[in-house]
Amino acid sequence: MDSIRFIISLGTLVAMTAASTPVFSAQEEGIALAIVYDTSGSMKEQVRDRTGKLSPKYVIANRALEAISARIQTFATNAGSGLQRKVHAGLFVFEGTGARQAVNVGPFDASAFQSWAKRFSSPEGGTPLGNALMAASQAVLNSGLTRNHVLIITDVINTVGPDPATVMPRLRQLAEQKQTSLSVHFVALDVNAKVFDGVKKLGATVVGASDEAQLTRQLEFILEKKILLEDEELPKKK
Repeated sequence: MDSIRFIISLGTLVAMTAASTPVFSAQEEGIALAIVYDTSGSMKEQVRDRTGKLSPKYVIANRALEAISARIQTFATNAGSGLQRKVHAGLFVFEGTGARQAVNVGPFDASAFQSWAKRFSSPEGGTPLGNALMAASQAVLNSGLTRNHVLIITDVINTVGPDPATVMPRLRQLAEQKQTSLSVHFVALDVNAKVFDGVKKLGATVVGASDEAQLTRQLEFILEKKILLEDEELPKKK
């Protein structure tokens, strides 16, 4: 009788342990990238373009977005070699106090990014960087892929909602809970990159650009060295 009770108790304990243990689905090798594009009113202001003439920031950023999509397309198809790399990507833009997906996160579609960049011409509103970072991060963390990145192109500090520095610790926790990684990259266009020291101290990549030429170089750096080639340290497991 005692042995039967022991077996029943052991079975109950095993069942309780299994029920209380989080189950993580197997992740697939690949890159998930969410680009946050600053659509606030300040993007109407002008900086030097690639010819040295003054041009609205959004026009310059539109060209940069097209270049980014072309580079990712080349990477995903391995320059036509026939070897496909799994890349999911989406585009987030500001809306009110938060952000919406202008291009839904999913299998990379260069034409969707390029089409949006060709159409966009009406920057307006504030800059909810923290809320946009949260929305973009949650989307890539739900991708089921092993490498998750958020790339933010902005020309001003946060003006609406929580600051990105207050959001990042929670996002790190979410990534740890999902047993995956999350990397955040800021490109500060025509704004001192030091204003983003708070997120830099939390592990984000932060670079500055004062004109189109610098913006192009900095985005190439982040794509090649931080996202596509994964030239960064993985978060250390605690």
